[in-house]
Amino acid sequence: MSAAQKSGIMTRARGLLTGEAFSARLMRGAALTVAGFGAAQILRLASNLILTRLLFPEAFGMMTLIYVFLQGLNNFSDVGVKPSILQSKRGDDQDFLDTAWTIQVIRGFLLWGVTFALAIPAARFFDAPQMTQLLPAVGLTLVISGFNPTRMETANRHLKFGRLTVIDLGAQVVGLLVALAFAYLLQSVWALVISGIIGALAHLVLAMLFLPGQANRFRWEPAARDELIHFGKWIFLSTLMGFFLSQGDKIILGKYLNLEILGIYNIGYFLGSFPLVLGITFIARLLIPIYREKPPKESRANFKKLQKMRFLLSGALLAMLFAVGGLSTWLVTTLYDPRYVLASGILVVVACAQLPQLIILTYDQAALAAGDSRRFFVLIAARAIMLLLGLLIGVEYFGLLGAFTGQGLAMLLVYPVVIWLARHQGTWDPLHDAFFAVVGGGLMAVALTLNWPAVAALIALNSP
Repeated sequence: MSAAQKSGIMTRARGLLTGEAFSARLMRGAALTVAGFGAAQILRLASNLILTRLLFPEAFGMMTLIYVFLQGLNNFSDVGVKPSILQSKRGDDQDFLDTAWTIQVIRGFLLWGVTFALAIPAARFFDAPQMTQLLPAVGLTLVISGFNPTRMETANRHLKFGRLTVIDLGAQVVGLLVALAFAYLLQSVWALVISGIIGALAHLVLAMLFLPGQANRFRWEPAARDELIHFGKWIFLSTLMGFFLSQGDKIILGKYLNLEILGIYNIGYFLGSFPLVLGITFIARLLIPIYREKPPKESRANFKKLQKMRFLLSGALLAMLFAVGGLSTWLVTTLYDPRYVLASGILVVVACAQLPQLIILTYDQAALAAGDSRRFFVLIAARAIMLLLGLLIGVEYFGLLGAFTGQGLAMLLVYPVVIWLARHQGTWDPLHDAFFAVVGGGLMAVALTLNWPAVAALIALNSP
């Protein structure tokens, strides 16, 4: 290799590391997203392993139910502040940002009030009396996060993830240390509650101190308000449906299973959902800016670049899904004590059930990037309705294993709606979908075979 060629390579490498071109920011953003997510999951796993030895399975079952309600409150009142900032032409206008922040703060206080109203009915529905105190306490996190500065969304909009990643990890470390200290002292589910509150507060303080830009002030600009509400009305409906999509399994299983089994389910789900959560995190941060800058409908070249990225992303996620599914028995028996052995069967079945969702993962963000929040809502609503039906029918007639099978079939049945949205945005890629359906199906069959004794134990449980 000549000196000139070496110099050219070094120049391109420096450009990717420090340049402000879109491709350079995209590469750095992707690397930081993966690194940050990996570090966050390592911290979560470490926390999980220690806390499962300090606390009891019922504590994790209780917190699963608590966070279902918090996620529901967040989704049922989401007016689309974050995607509005990411896609709006006024996304860097301070008046627009301050109006969005004001809406966010008001929403946080309103949601905290709702936790008091829901506490007693929720405790009675799930037969969990502690929820009357726990739900309003955890609701404080909604108030705290309402004050998060819009500088977070501004950094996301411009693919500047360095400080965001450090802030996220810093807050998680603080929450982990608090959880461990109070779990040791209290031996109670309150350790997890206190950890959540302190972690949210740490995230707010770190974001306010270390993100560059102008501090938010209370502002109510009519034009900004109208734009946020116009775009946000479909986002509100989408996130309402998204709540059932992301939390429907816990709502339904929380009614059918006792807290011990629900806590074990949460352990298996945490491990089995790792690849999909990584994919969702990656896409939420990067795809709207990519679609905004390089719309696939605009040219064949843009579509081919997106196709290459989609193949790489899906391939990496499928490899991870096969790894956690194929090694499920070894992972659970190595990491956890015998009380959690049932989680190994749950892990491999969760991995299999999530394959259809992994394949269609990149389509819905194209609608948001184009400002088409209505079609985005239709897709999310279809997925949520089919998921709830699949879960209900599956668990009612075939127990816990039936619930997972119903979840996977639901995502297959909604595929025609995915095609409808993707064709309109110029993103549908049948070659990608067919390839990963065939390869992924084969790999998941291998994972099930490798862990069949754990799956058989899940079948034997049969807890409809």
